[in-house]
Amino acid sequence: MQRLGLRGGVRFSAMDSKMAVFSRALRQMAAVVCVIVLLSLYLMIFHNTAGPLTHEAPTPQKQRLAAPSPPPSPGPCTCPSGSYTLKDHIPKDQYEELVKRRAKELQNHKNRTTSVLSKLLFAPSNSPLQYPIQGFTVRPLTSTLIPGLALHAGRRSSYKVSLKVSKGVLTTETETEGVKVQGDGGSRLTVESSSLPILNNLLAKVSYNSIVYHIHTGDLVSFQFENHEAVFPVSIRRPQLPVLYDMGTDISSQVTVVTKTFLRYAQLKVLLSSIRRFYSNIEVIIADDSFEPEHVTGEHVRQYFMPPAQGWFAGRNLAVSQVTTKYFLWVDDDFEFTEKTKIEQLVEVMEAVPELDVVGGAVGGNRFHFSLLYEEGEETDGGCLYRKSKGKFHSLPGYPQCSLTDGVVNFFLARTDAVRSVGFDPKLQRVAHSEFFMDGLGSLLVASCGHVSIGHQPKTGHDKNASRYSHFRHPAKSESEFKLQLHFFKNNLKCVRYG
Repeated sequence: MQRLGLRGGVRFSAMDSKMAVFSRALRQMAAVVCVIVLLSLYLMIFHNTAGPLTHEAPTPQKQRLAAPSPPPSPGPCTCPSGSYTLKDHIPKDQYEELVKRRAKELQNHKNRTTSVLSKLLFAPSNSPLQYPIQGFTVRPLTSTLIPGLALHAGRRSSYKVSLKVSKGVLTTETETEGVKVQGDGGSRLTVESSSLPILNNLLAKVSYNSIVYHIHTGDLVSFQFENHEAVFPVSIRRPQLPVLYDMGTDISSQVTVVTKTFLRYAQLKVLLSSIRRFYSNIEVIIADDSFEPEHVTGEHVRQYFMPPAQGWFAGRNLAVSQVTTKYFLWVDDDFEFTEKTKIEQLVEVMEAVPELDVVGGAVGGNRFHFSLLYEEGEETDGGCLYRKSKGKFHSLPGYPQCSLTDGVVNFFLARTDAVRSVGFDPKLQRVAHSEFFMDGLGSLLVASCGHVSIGHQPKTGHDKNASRYSHFRHPAKSESEFKLQLHFFKNNLKCVRYG
């Protein structure tokens, strides 16, 4: 047993020795693998770490990966159920010629309102080029430094960049030692140097100067290095003088009450009397196109006479053209001021949210407002418009009783200069209200508030002009047809729905 044990012990010692050798081999292999892994990580980190002098530009293969495609042009829009199809209201013998004139006028409109700044641009990925992406504005025919131009690339024997424009010229400093400049004073400028700091120093002194006078347009600058190209916009604009209104110290220096009257002097007198109960000194402007005009007397009242029956919007244009205050309050001639007609509260909203252009109230408890859902559609076909009653977006920040919307009732406070810029189409003589907000879509920011209201005078039945007025208040079918034809051409619409 002892001998067997001895032999067994010898056998176990030999096995231990072999296991030790095998273990050392495994540790050595593990060490080699760790070194390889660490070297690989080091190389990866070193290669991908960006720095002003060590960053390598992407390979041409990576740079030439396909850029995202621009969004497709809008297709035909879908007319909501119940829409008026406007072409059906155009006389067939006039349709073709009318469409040609509309297309020409639409192109002129686009030429006036769009520029190269509307072009969709994509930022290149991992580009070594630095440039301004927004906010670079120049005055026409005025040399202006381009801010932020620079190149960040790895070490090279030579660095060469170029810039190209279409509506201006590019200039930089006179050539210095170690740099080569070509095209100075032209539409394409090339700068080359063996020193990156010298090249960037010269890029910081590149100026853009437009060569065509225009008060509001733009240009695109192409900036290139090797296989990299970036395009950035230049806005060319004349600066505008601010037009400010002195708000004074009281409501009469801030707001003018404006109305239009036609054959309703009894109602007009009730309105004026109610205004004076609450605002003794506020200015009131009346546009009057009655057949037998009556002079309305009183302090702080201005009455402007028009040729008879010129219509609703023509009268609005005349009245608003005479306002000298920052705001005007539009009221119908059969409204009546009450204790809830607090003009100051509407002014407070407008002053607190200066982006607003129109704030409507309620009439006799009715807070009528609407949204305008518009799809542009194809140019040749026209757009689709849905006027959605009671449509709104969300409450006005800080004023939960007010909501943002697109159109309001005939009782509203408006920013005078904003409304003048849209105007009221005098072709619409009889029933017209939504059309002003249609023309102002995208220009006017509108809100509706329920905490300020005005009364509506009850119908008495004793007005001698009631039947005559009703004849004009409810127009013939031909006038409704004319309004649809006007939308077809003027607003380039295919269909309209009133809901």
